[in-house]
Order: sequence, then structure tokens, then C-alpha cells
Amino acid sequence: MARRDNLVVTIRREKNRALQAGDAWIRTETKGIIRVLESNRIRIEAEINTLVHTHRDLRAQSRRLCTAPGIGPTISAAILALLPELGQLNRHQSASLAGLAPHACVSGLHRGKRRIWGGRAGLRRVLYLAAFIASRYDLRIKAFRQHLQAAGKPVKLAITACVRKLLTILHAMFRDDKDYIATAV
Repeated sequence: MARRDNLVVTIRREKNRALQAGDAWIRTETKGIIRVLESNRIRIEAEINTLVHTHRDLRAQSRRLCTAPGIGPTISAAILALLPELGQLNRHQSASLAGLAPHACVSGLHRGKRRIWGGRAGLRRVLYLAAFIASRYDLRIKAFRQHLQAAGKPVKLAITACVRKLLTILHAMFRDDKDYIATAV
């Protein structure tokens, strides 16, 4: 997964370089590099997919994760790679590992807002993507986000709260050995 993420970042950089290039030869050269990187990304994704589907436990865990809103095969593989402890910790420990636990910004007499930081940044990014999609299509998480925004919370804070809620749901799914069941709000 780390190699796949590295390839995705490199492809994005090369695409930006191609857009910035003033010389036609450089654009052509960059597009050739992008084709090679894309084929490598496709090969590594196929390898990840093969690994997940040939290992019985990973296959079952991936299938379970894919029942949750906003999670597909790629995000499922990333969560399995970045949070193998899922279902074995309590929700506070899971949130802290993912960097979703709010920490006080206090120094002397200064009392700042609580902010999330630390933890596994790659995991937080993947969960953010999943929760953002879930907050648009899953009734439970969508209602939670709308409630927070109606209460005056900023959009990013509301989505971050959805990320933590999704992580809590995933934790409970693995702890209880159950699939996600979408419910009407």
C-alpha cells in the first residue's frame, strides 16, 4: 500500500509538471513517464487485490469493510494495511491511532481550541475520503453531518466528526463480527 500511495503521488506530480511545461518535448516526455507509472500502479493494485483474495482472513475482513458506506476495495485494503488492530482496541484508542482524538492546545494561561493531530496520517486520509463519501450517501452519517452543520459547526469539523463516527462503526463491526447494516434515519 505504501508503494501504491507513492506511485499515486508521483503520478499527480508528473501530471502537474506536464501542465506547467512550456516545451512540447517535455510534455511528451512527461506523458511517457506518466504511462509507465500508471501501468506500475495498475500492476501493484492487481498484486494487492491478489494478496487480499488469496488470504482467507484478509478476504473476509475486506468483504466486511466493503459493506460499510464509502469503502471500496482500495480503501478497504488501505485500512487493513494501516490499521490491523481494528476491532481489538477500544474506540478511544482507535481514534488516537488514526489521529482523530482531539488534543487540547493549552500553554500557561492560553486555552486554545482542541485539535486533532498525531496518529497515522495515511490512515486518517483514507478514512476522511470514506467518511466524506458516506456523509453524502449514507443516511445515518449524512444526518449526523447535517445536524452538526445546522448547529453551526464548520464543514471540515463536521466531516472530521463523521470520520471518527465511521471509525467507531468499523471498530464495532470488527469487534462484534458483523457487517454494516444501513438503517433509515
